[in-house]
Amino acid sequence: MADLDLRQLTTMIAIAEEGTFSRAATRLGYTQSSVSQHIAALERALGGSVFDRPGGPRPVRITPLGAVVLEHGREVLAKAEALGQAVDRFKAGDGRIDVGTLQSVSHAILPTVLRRLREEHPRCEIRLSEAEPDDARLGDLDLLFYDGLIADETEHVLLMEDPYLVVAPPGDFPPSPVPARELDGKAMVAWPSTCDQPRLEKSLADAGARPRIVFRSAGNETILSMVRAGMGLAVLPWMAIHQVVCRDCGAIHGPEGWPDLQVRELDPAPARAICLHWPPGRRGQSPLAARTVEIAVEVARELARQAPSARA
Repeated sequence: MADLDLRQLTTMIAIAEEGTFSRAATRLGYTQSSVSQHIAALERALGGSVFDRPGGPRPVRITPLGAVVLEHGREVLAKAEALGQAVDRFKAGDGRIDVGTLQSVSHAILPTVLRRLREEHPRCEIRLSEAEPDDARLGDLDLLFYDGLIADETEHVLLMEDPYLVVAPPGDFPPSPVPARELDGKAMVAWPSTCDQPRLEKSLADAGARPRIVFRSAGNETILSMVRAGMGLAVLPWMAIHQVVCRDCGAIHGPEGWPDLQVRELDPAPARAICLHWPPGRRGQSPLAARTVEIAVEVARELARQAPSARA
């Protein structure tokens, strides 16, 4: 069976459907001798005849062995055609990619990346999943957005440095960068101790600030709600809140009846690294995944220009 050839199956099917070697040759654009050679090679590979040949103009009859080969041969050719189409779509940048993401990337970077990718490749399929914050792994993903490096061996690109900002009720701080040490002992609403949060808290401690964590939540909106309720201040990455900050006054406007929240830069200003990871060996990366990386870099570069560190 190792010598079996898709052309031989194609020829056999044509003969079965046309009834004679000569009509099959005309249909396929082969000479009759080529058709005979294909069938002879097929029968040698199978170890038996696939057609009974009555001779003359009478139609050939398929043998029991030929019937088995015909049934499965059609399936093989259909799968081969599907494979060829999938490879063509892959090379054209269509196909599917599986992408892992995190909350603020999903909020600030990914929507623009997905919109541009779908405009370029409307037939592509993109499957998203949220990374486990305390144990992010690439696994079977094609790409993974994460705030920092991960345990898996990967290649990666630094998309941007995302500065942390102080979010507090109005009047808590003057309209200038807040010295980090002024957060020492203050009540703070914070993320859980996953992702980049431990590094942030160490950075604050190194600057002389050990805030009192009064509540932890993975939800940015929940944290802002707790700050509005007077539970304490928050230190959040710019990317997590930039779309709700008023460009004119620098405030976060809440629902009617809630005070606005003021956003202030920190001094020194800690930042987290937003990285995009993929399996080692870019040579094997699909065109769709490679294009996603290129778009993500472009989108992040534009976004970084709006960040406080870029405006300074």
